[in-house]
Amino acid sequence: MPFKPITASLGVEKKIFLLKPRGFCAGVVRAIDVVEIALETYGAPIYVRKEIVHNKHVVDGLREAGAIFVEELDEVPPGARAIFSAHGVSPQVRDQARKRSLQIIDATCPLVTKVHLEAIKFARSGFTIVLIGHKDHDEVIGTLGEAPERTVLVSSPEEVDELDAPDPSRICYLTQTTLSLDETRDIVKRLKERFPLIQGPPAQDICYATENRQMGVKAVAPFCQLLLVVGSMNSSNSKRLVEVCENTGVRSFLVDDESDVDPAWLRDVSAVAVTAGASAPENLVQNLVSWLRNNGFNSLEEVELVEEDVHFSLPGELQASAPKLTTISVS
Repeated sequence: MPFKPITASLGVEKKIFLLKPRGFCAGVVRAIDVVEIALETYGAPIYVRKEIVHNKHVVDGLREAGAIFVEELDEVPPGARAIFSAHGVSPQVRDQARKRSLQIIDATCPLVTKVHLEAIKFARSGFTIVLIGHKDHDEVIGTLGEAPERTVLVSSPEEVDELDAPDPSRICYLTQTTLSLDETRDIVKRLKERFPLIQGPPAQDICYATENRQMGVKAVAPFCQLLLVVGSMNSSNSKRLVEVCENTGVRSFLVDDESDVDPAWLRDVSAVAVTAGASAPENLVQNLVSWLRNNGFNSLEEVELVEEDVHFSLPGELQASAPKLTTISVS
């Protein structure tokens, strides 16, 4: 159902449209809880390869609690306990962990694992895999590692034109889970034009949370002059929310918290929409809303287009140690 604001005239008062769903997805909640439960169960230090999720506030909080974040596993003492981030890792990283006798807890989002399993299946069947995604993103690096000799990365329709498939009848595509729906649709369209026999994943790889947050932005864009997205600069899904909004002609900015907001952005704005990327904590959203209220935006309308009720189990490595905490949900 199309969103229609309650306020008949945007000129009556300065208004905040607060989008829902926003913020943490089930995979992010699971990853953060994995670190917190591991710290509670085993005590510090717990090592985490890469940022557990792409949000500096979350990472700083876990670091204060005793987590030690490292870029690579060779920074972890042999035999220590380490956690893989929500973005997943390549088989090469898993091999390195075994060689160093690390006690691994895998916090990879199940929806990212789904893409890895699809890559393995297609590679074993002799397919050329076209991975749609952003170069150097942690998730893409991990997926590429499943079948590097059979996988090629593309980030735009123009790059599709440069592809050379050894067997055009055995080619498939997979996607990063946090892409823009519209951008991905254009790339897939070009792939199908070039390779009519190309196969895709059985179900869309772009995750439910990414899709829901982008659809919310599209719904509210006609009724506001500005969108503020709470999220860190290295958060792919947060950056896509900004792009989706700007593609509608509405200005949008990515902010880590309210301190990043330039008051000049609010000049001549009577309605501002607020959302958050899938790794942004709710307290940062509420702090931003409070800041906006203190700057003249006294009316608030929460806009909920779809209800999220997704459940992920804890990794098996933790279920034995925390049997009462085997399921994590976001609703």
